[in-house]
Amino acid sequence: MLKSTTRHVHIFAADIRNDSFIASDSKLTLDVDPDNEFIWNDPALQKVYSEFDRLVAAYTGLALTEYNLRRIGSDLENFIRGLLQQGEIAYNLDSRVLNFSMGRPQVRRSGQIENRPGQ
Repeated sequence: MLKSTTRHVHIFAADIRNDSFIASDSKLTLDVDPDNEFIWNDPALQKVYSEFDRLVAAYTGLALTEYNLRRIGSDLENFIRGLLQQGEIAYNLDSRVLNFSMGRPQVRRSGQIENRPGQ
């Protein structure tokens, strides 16, 4: 089964049936933030799914390869980083994973989002 896994995006060339992956050459399955490193809201998740659909459509007609899946995964990682930097999502400080791989957390002061000192 073809797949691409980055820290926050897992893409599988598969369909899910009865909690199992079934390899597919015509369907991609997306798992966003499998370690729950971020706090998500529905609008932010929908933006990720829409961006995924847009990226997949851009590859229409090209071979389904691990390389192309990795490119889509990397582009989604960058998209998620943008959501974090814009304050649309936040780090989940209760996550078992606290490595801040997308940049240092931001703190709110007087209604403004500012970078922490030392950034």
